[in-house]
Amino acid sequence: MVLSPTRRTVSGEFPARSGPCPAATVSPPRIDWSVCSLTRSIRRPTRSVESSFFALLEMSTTGASCLRRLRAVNHLYYGDNLEVLRRHIADESADLIYLDPPFNSNRSYNVLFKSQSGDEAQAQIEAFDDTWHWSQQAEAQFDEIVGGRAPIKVAEAITSMRHLLGTNDVLAYLVMMSARLVELHRVLRPTGSLYLHCDPTASHYLKVMLDAIFEPKNYRNEVAWKRFSAKNDPNRYGRNHDIIFFYTKSNDFTWNSEYGPFEDDYVEQNYRYTEEGTGRRYRLSDLTANKPGGDVDYEWNGMRPYKGRHWAYSRENMDKFLEEGRIVFRRTGMPVYKRYLDEMPGVPLQDIWTDIRLHAGSRERLGYPTQKPLALLERIINASSNEGDVVLDRVASRASTRVSRCPVARSACVAA
Repeated sequence: MVLSPTRRTVSGEFPARSGPCPAATVSPPRIDWSVCSLTRSIRRPTRSVESSFFALLEMSTTGASCLRRLRAVNHLYYGDNLEVLRRHIADESADLIYLDPPFNSNRSYNVLFKSQSGDEAQAQIEAFDDTWHWSQQAEAQFDEIVGGRAPIKVAEAITSMRHLLGTNDVLAYLVMMSARLVELHRVLRPTGSLYLHCDPTASHYLKVMLDAIFEPKNYRNEVAWKRFSAKNDPNRYGRNHDIIFFYTKSNDFTWNSEYGPFEDDYVEQNYRYTEEGTGRRYRLSDLTANKPGGDVDYEWNGMRPYKGRHWAYSRENMDKFLEEGRIVFRRTGMPVYKRYLDEMPGVPLQDIWTDIRLHAGSRERLGYPTQKPLALLERIINASSNEGDVVLDRVASRASTRVSRCPVARSACVAA
């Protein structure tokens, strides 16, 4: 899928140490606006909080047959995504936020949590210069949070984290995330939702900060997503899952129920009958109810409801079910309703997801190890947004860089 641009502009700045964003970085006549190509054709900086790529892609569709004909407009921003959020993203403008912030959890904990002062610690920084570090910038952002830029609960929470963890990489990561989560809360609409994707290394600390920003009452789920079928970790249980936190801004939020397939043992136990001629599996359901609702105490086909119960449907509906072949009569003459397995939506999705993976030979693989499968984004977008809603992705790496390729009609605000 290739997006057809109607307007192409580039704005924003590099960090001060890098100079202004050169006009030739993106040449409008040569831009391939498919997001997949975007990630390959535009040279990306080393990922850090100082240099991040922010793209605003607004897409529209017309009709179900045009779900994949997306139209990109608006702006590309190149710079600190915190500044882009503060300067360019309006209050209450996003319906759904998904973020998958980078965090190098492969580092050993004794290094990760070691206080960074002195020559030895500096050597550790040099060995792991691709992740977050406690620095003057982290200190300045911490001071900004506790100095009034964030709500008091957030300031108190990050101060407590400093007392607990000390000034190290984890605290630097939490400071970076907290400043941005405050802004993301601001730009989220009252009916909006936020999904934060992380691994168990720092998820428990992130949840404390999320509670401080979104309030515990707006916490909905901690989803465990199984990344691998199995992993061999010496001297411990295999670590094969990520965490996805689901928060809303209020109790009135967009929610579209999603379903997965029934487990085999459930089908065998509950859909025990097979219809001759069609092979369709079905179960038999009671046609009575314990509370009346209208004229539901009539005699039908010589039968009345059980004592103390009432028909669950009107006489007209009962006649319709019989005509459609949906009624089966027990030996006693009592009618029951035939419910087909293939008409059931499935079992409501739970908070453990094991059915989505990015396999080694998948065509959507872009070649980096932390990429997330597109189906994961589709599930989140379908559940927590509607057609025409605005989806914001603050850190457009992994599968999130390709949110606009989902076969759903949404607008997208993407950061990389």
